Amino acid sequence: MDREDPATRAHILIEALPYIRQYWGQTFIIKYGGNAMVREDLKSQVMQDIALLHYVGIRPVVVHGGGPEISSLMKQLGMEPSFIGGLRVTDAATMEVVEMVLTGKTNKDIVSRLNRQSVRAIGISGKDDNCIQARKLDSPAGDLGFVGEIVQIKADILRLLVREGYIPVVSSVAIGADGESYNVNADHAAGAIAAELNASKLILLTDVEGVYRDFQDKRSLISEMDVTQAAELIEEGQAERGMIPKLEACMQALQGGVGRAHLIDGRLPHALLIEIFTDSGIGTMIRP
Repeated sequence: MDREDPATRAHILIEALPYIRQYWGQTFIIKYGGNAMVREDLKSQVMQDIALLHYVGIRPVVVHGGGPEISSLMKQLGMEPSFIGGLRVTDAATMEVVEMVLTGKTNKDIVSRLNRQSVRAIGISGKDDNCIQARKLDSPAGDLGFVGEIVQIKADILRLLVREGYIPVVSSVAIGADGESYNVNADHAAGAIAAELNASKLILLTDVEGVYRDFQDKRSLISEMDVTQAAELIEEGQAERGMIPKLEACMQALQGGVGRAHLIDGRLPHALLIEIFTDSGIGTMIRP
């Protein structure tokens, strides 16, 4: 198909029309991460995609982490990143770096890039208006310091921003009852926010094509499954360690009333638009 042909361009737009009609006015939670946060070409394309969603009447909310940037700054400061069971050990000094990177540098970079697409984006952390409330994670693997598990999402500020036409950009720094800052998993934050906002979709950008029954066999990609099947992948040890929090986030969102959850390959140019506005879609879709 020659995409330079005017008829082809028209066909692409017509294919998107029923999806634009279906999703107009609905809230989508987009977990932004992986290579899409690292490669400059992908950064621009993701921001374009989010801006387009906004302009066709969809209400995007962006949730992000920033693990590679945290590790990079720690090393520049002479600090050695440490992990237990895939989770970053976060002592007081590390928590300061986490908050500095996520709430300062990374969050504001995303906001700036969205604003350059002529949309109105506002960055917040989970501490703003007590949006993401957490407690210390009690891990059987050992003391992780200021790593938190989410207790509650107070989404008033998000609803206000969305209602007023802004795109909220949320960093995964949470606040505890004692006023302490906690580093929470961004996938879990996205899933909890999606459930609290009763979003239509939760979309997680990843660095793989989707969920595999066997990660070593790329032919085992699962294009569609339900919450029960997702839970079985975790329980039976078939899900890769990095995929577990993503599946948990999808399960939490769907059990909280979200319509669909999607795990898509953020390395693919304009992955969001392909998943949302085409008949074929990409990645793995999870149903309630």
